[in-house]
Formats: sequence, C-alpha cells, structure tokens
Amino acid sequence: MNKLKKISRKAKLWILVVTIIGSAVISYSFVDNYFEISKNLDIFATLFKELNSHYVDETNPGELMKKGIDEMLESLDPYTNYIPESDIEDYKYMMTGQYGGIGALIRQHGDKIMIAEPYEGKPAQKSDLRAGDVIVEVNGVDVKGKKTDEVSKLLKGQPNTPVKILLEREGEKKPLEKSVVREEIKIPSVSYSGMISDHVGLIKLTGFTDNAAAEVKDALLELKKNPQFNYLVFDLRNNPGGLLKEAIDIVNLFVDKGQDIVSTKGKVKDWDKTHTAQNAPVDTVTPIVVLVNRGSASASEIVSGALQDLDRAVIIGQRSFGKGLVQQTLPLSYNAQLKVTVAKYYIPSGRCIQALNYSHRNEDGSVDKVPDSLITAFKTVRNKRIVYDGAGIAPDVALEPQKYSNISVSLLNKSFIFDYATMYRFSHPTIPSAKNFQLSDAEYDEFVAYLKDKEYDYKTKTEKLMEDVKKSSEEEKSYEVAKPEFEALDAKLAHSKSEDLKKYKDEIRDLLDEEIASRYYFQKGRLDAFIKSDTEVAEALKVLNDGNRYRSILTTIEKPTHPFHADKFKVKDKMTSGQN
Repeated sequence: MNKLKKISRKAKLWILVVTIIGSAVISYSFVDNYFEISKNLDIFATLFKELNSHYVDETNPGELMKKGIDEMLESLDPYTNYIPESDIEDYKYMMTGQYGGIGALIRQHGDKIMIAEPYEGKPAQKSDLRAGDVIVEVNGVDVKGKKTDEVSKLLKGQPNTPVKILLEREGEKKPLEKSVVREEIKIPSVSYSGMISDHVGLIKLTGFTDNAAAEVKDALLELKKNPQFNYLVFDLRNNPGGLLKEAIDIVNLFVDKGQDIVSTKGKVKDWDKTHTAQNAPVDTVTPIVVLVNRGSASASEIVSGALQDLDRAVIIGQRSFGKGLVQQTLPLSYNAQLKVTVAKYYIPSGRCIQALNYSHRNEDGSVDKVPDSLITAFKTVRNKRIVYDGAGIAPDVALEPQKYSNISVSLLNKSFIFDYATMYRFSHPTIPSAKNFQLSDAEYDEFVAYLKDKEYDYKTKTEKLMEDVKKSSEEEKSYEVAKPEFEALDAKLAHSKSEDLKKYKDEIRDLLDEEIASRYYFQKGRLDAFIKSDTEVAEALKVLNDGNRYRSILTTIEKPTHPFHADKFKVKDKMTSGQN
C-alpha cells in the first residue's frame, strides 16, 4: 500500500513538472510572439513617420498606408482584404444587394455614358428611361467624358430624393429631361424563374445576398403549382457566392431536416462548426440538374457540392472556381474594416472545395491544374461515388464552355449589336414574347446592311500566327525567297467579313434576339431569349428527360481518377478521413 502511495506521489509530481514546463513553453511562446508583433509595429510606425517627414517629394500618407496594407494582405490569400471607409457602401451593396438609386445599369460608349438596362419595376423604368439613352447631364452636371463609376455616384443617393437627368434618345430631336425619384433598390437574387419546356422549370440564382433562400423557395413553390412540373434546372453559373446562411437554407430546400450540409474548421476553435438543415424541406424527390462554370464560387460551390455529395443532383458544366475559404469582417479604427479568412469549408463527403494552390490562378481567378500531391478522392454520402477535393467542384457531366466566333466578339465589343437593338426598338413598338421572338431573315439582312459603313474588322488566330512567321522570316532575311508562297497563303487564310456574317448567322442572330428582347422585356426577356440557344441548358434537358441516364450518373461508381490526370488516388470516406 505504501509503495502504491509512493508511485502515486511520483506520478503526480511528474504530471506537475510536465504541466509547469508546458505552461512555461506556451507562456514563453505567447510572450515571444507578442514581443515580435509589438516590436514590428513600433518599427513600422517609426519608419512611416520618418518617411513622411524626410522624403524629398510630398507624400500622400493615406495612399502610402493603404498600399502597405494591401501588399501585406496580398501575401496571404486572395480574400483577406482591407476595406477603407470610402468603400464601405460598395461592400454593403455586395452583401445585401441594396442601394439608393434609380435602378439601371449604365455603360461606357466612347466618351458617352448610356443606359444599358433599366431594371423592371424600378424608378428608371417607371420614368421611361430606356436602354440606349445617352446621359447628358445629372443634376446639371455635364457627364461627357466621365467614367461610369463617376456617373454612378451622381445617380445614387438617399431614397425618396429626386435626381434630374438630361437624355438624348434615338429618334428624338431634342434632349429629354427626366425627374426620377430614387428608391432603395434591392436587386433580386433570383433573376429568372419559369418553365423552359413542358416539364422542366429553371431557376437562375445570381447571388447569395440577404433573403436569397426565401426567393429560391418562392420560385420553387411557384413552379410546383404547375401540374406538369417534373424536373428542375438550378443555374448557378457566374454566381460569385455570398452569405453562408443562405447557401445552407437553399440546400435545405432539397434535403431532409438534420442533414449535415457544410462544416467550417479554423485556427480559432469557435469556427469549428457543422451546419445542418434546420427546416422541413420543400422537395426531396424532383430530379435536379445544377449548372456551374468557372464563375461559380464560394456559396455556389457549397450548394452544388453539397447536392453532389448527397447524390441529390447532377452537376453539369465546367469545374467551379474553387473558393472554400470563410471570411469574417472585423471593425477597425475610423470606420474601416478587415475582411479576414478565418476557416475553410468542408462539404458532406468531407472534402474541402478550396483550390489549394490559390496563389497560382488564371486571370479570371480560377485554377487550371492542381498538383497530384494536393488531390484526395472522397466518396459521396449515399451512393459512394468518387469525388475530389482541392479543385472546386468537378461536374458529373463536363462540357466545353460556349465560345463565340471572332466576328461575334467584334460586333459585341464595338457595340453594334447594342446600337442596332436601340434602333430596332425605336422602329418596332412591340414584338412577340421573348420566348417566341426571332429576327427574320429579312431583318437580319437589314442588320448586315447597317454594318456596311461600320469598322469591325478583326484578326483570326491563324492570321496572327502568319504575321509572326512573316516577321521571323524577314528578320532571318528569307522572306523575299518565299514571298509568293506567303502571299498565296495569305489570300487563302484571309477571313471575309461578309462570309463570316453568313457563316455565323445563327450565332449573331441569337445575340441580336437577346439584346432586342431585353429592350421590351428587360432581364427576364434577355434570359428567355438566351435559353433558346444555351447549349448547357440543352444538355440539362437531355439528362433530365432521360431517366436512365440521370440515375446512372448518380449511381455509377467509377475508378478514382484525378479530374485532370489519369493517376489513381487513395479514396477517403468522411467517417475515416476527418477534415483535412
């Protein structure tokens, strides 16, 4: 008994020693870290003071400080940002979709600013401002030569305050003066909802601002009132994301209450949370196709990824953006804010949607390739299909993005399609519904005639390569020898604008239909017209109308291969893998 007491006392002594040493190490680490922070803040403050006092030229302390902060945060991830007081209103708009204004998009057209698209039911539309109207003055301020952001600030203001706008309009000899009363503008998150075939409905969600889930629910319930509604296309293309709560509630519409939807894991334990479906679902059985592309990010990836992991929907399109980082906004001095990354998102299979090499992105922010060493294969919850982490959401049915011809891109960039739609609206008071409207062959010929005195030339990729080859041959003094061959090849390869207008007639006419439809039926009309030629929607309809194919996609367990390579990877189940 005495021996046991001695052993017990020794054990307690060792535990005490280890605890003291551990506490000392932690305390030292904390003190050491605190000292480093304090020391470097003091160095920075001293440097900033001396620089502003002694630099040979005048400095702008505010710009210097913002540059220093931005460069510091640039070394972290792309989503940790400093928001100065001057940008707070823009940030609030991104989160809420609300602002005080007239409710219209504007665009630059040479040195002029035009109304690009009034929002239906908003002050601009109610005051008969039209797409194509040129803004001359805002409250007596001449806007010629100003940029869109400058004019936007003039148009925005407190709700219930008037703004006087002087306009020039196609077909009107004198400028028009409009007095528009600003309102609180809330841009709907659901930009489109309706039946696109006898049995298929489509909901397009453009953001995850406040009330987005309620808008999707209302749209879904409205579609379900149609007795023929059997299938849903949920369009998340180019949706940059937004509020986490709205994403969770949207997934909840399609899965049972209590289902795990997304987890967060961060350095601070308060961020280690699992978010589950809190409400009764609206529809757990209707087959769903979710459309995604490289512009589908963050909350869009939570929704598409969770529905994929739960085997609740087929994902079609291109691999998504790959933003799986959680941000929190923290207040700073002088009404500035810090948006800081605090955690990562993990969807039901246990995978993280973050593209792990976010420091090496394309210009659009997306990632083309992810090293094999950063990829892990996981299994979906119900059917144990293979899915991957580290590279956003890979679609179940991968499609090449729809690309436009050189001539279409040139006509769009030169605003000739926009301008022609403005002319068309002036000479045609009404058109059929956007779903049924199409420019006739004779009207397309009128568009071709309209282009005769317009400059919209372009160079094909082959023509650009030929120019490089000729330049190299001239430098190497061999061009004269092969000059006849070069000239013959030039003649064969040279594009013809008139021939391209015939070759790409269907594509160009689709673009004209969309722009013209928007003049009469606004954004919904534009989307109604676009859907008719949308190849990804067409593929969604094929999958939904083929029950065997739809079920096969959701149940087929293929070999675990990387979405970019053919290498095999170890597969992790959520129950055994944890959150990496």
